[in-house]
Amino acid sequence: MDQVEYLHKLAGEKEIDTWTRIMLLYRSAVEEINTKIDILNDEFQQTHRYNPIEYVKKRVKSPESIAKKLKRLGYDDDIEAMVTHCNDIAGIRIVCSFTSDIYRLADMIGRQSDITVLSIKDYIKHPKVSGYKSYHMIVTIPIFLSDSVVDTKVEIQIRTIAMDFWASLEHKIYYKFEGSAPAYISHDLRECSQIVSMLDAKMLSLNEAIMREKKRQDDELTVEQNAHERLDSLMKKESDL
Repeated sequence: MDQVEYLHKLAGEKEIDTWTRIMLLYRSAVEEINTKIDILNDEFQQTHRYNPIEYVKKRVKSPESIAKKLKRLGYDDDIEAMVTHCNDIAGIRIVCSFTSDIYRLADMIGRQSDITVLSIKDYIKHPKVSGYKSYHMIVTIPIFLSDSVVDTKVEIQIRTIAMDFWASLEHKIYYKFEGSAPAYISHDLRECSQIVSMLDAKMLSLNEAIMREKKRQDDELTVEQNAHERLDSLMKKESDL
């Protein structure tokens, strides 16, 4: 069942703290997704000897933040409106090294059999007017309770270190101005976003060049080792004659 169906189920039960039960779903969903990310992280380090994940942040929105968002969207601040219209109450942010890692991780997450992808917003290919860039996925994951299985929504944001740096500063700046920063500050932030994009592109290009050089060196070493092995084999045959 989805969260709205679960909410209606709770409404028929006596002495149930609906808010507490619904928020349990969100906290559990964050932990479930976080565990999946940890497993992918471990696999990359042990199997691929490469770790695309720099760090992960997780959070569940506070009641005050949820109420503000519902008001901004034009809905009543009740629980049904919350579970229906607020898709980012449970949130995971994955910060990667390079832009290529973002799409690789998004594909891995989307292919997991118990995750359902509801929507994707690619603000990297299509940035917001403010300059904001990130990759957003709204997914559901089943939460197994004692008497129910509830598909619970989680927002997953995936971005590079540079994107995360820009987004953090933008949030702090707009918070100080209560969402209405002077025009020149908004303009400068958009320019900084372009610089971030250039930095990400340059770092990705540099990483690809490093990987190509590493492969070339490994190939040369393999050729040299094979030559030594053939020479040793010939010398052994001659000594046996």
